[in-house]
Amino acid sequence: MISDGEIDLVEILGSSIKPDAGAVVAFVGVVRADPGVRGLEVEAYEEAALEELRRIKEEAIARFGVSSVDVVHRTGRLSLGEVIVVVVCASSHRREAFRACEYVIDELKRRVPIWKKEQTEEGERWVRGDAY
Repeated sequence: MISDGEIDLVEILGSSIKPDAGAVVAFVGVVRADPGVRGLEVEAYEEAALEELRRIKEEAIARFGVSSVDVVHRTGRLSLGEVIVVVVCASSHRREAFRACEYVIDELKRRVPIWKKEQTEEGERWVRGDAY
C-alpha cells in the first residue's frame, strides 16, 4: 500500500498476528537525521509501484514460504523521525520471516518507482532509493 497518511504500526502488526504465524517480523524504516537533512519529500508512480509491490510480495511468499507479507510506504513530506516504510512478514518459523522481510525491503528499494528528495540546509536533492 502507498499512503500519504501516517502509518499505524499497531494496526499493521496486529493484522499479521494469526494462530498459524509463530513468527511476525517487521522492518520499520524511519526518516533519519543525516547531517544537514531536515526531512524528506517522497513521490511514487503509484500504479506502477503497487504492481511491483504485489510482485515482490508474491515472490517472497513463494520463495520463503511465509504466510503473509504486508507493506506500507509513505509519500509526501516527512519530518525527521517519521515512519516512511513498514514491511511485516508472518510465518510458522522465524528464519523464513526474517529472510522474507529482508528480501522485500531490499527489492522494494531496488525495483519500486518511489523517489526521495532530501530537504537540507542548502536546499533540496534527490537521492536514489537504494541509497537511503
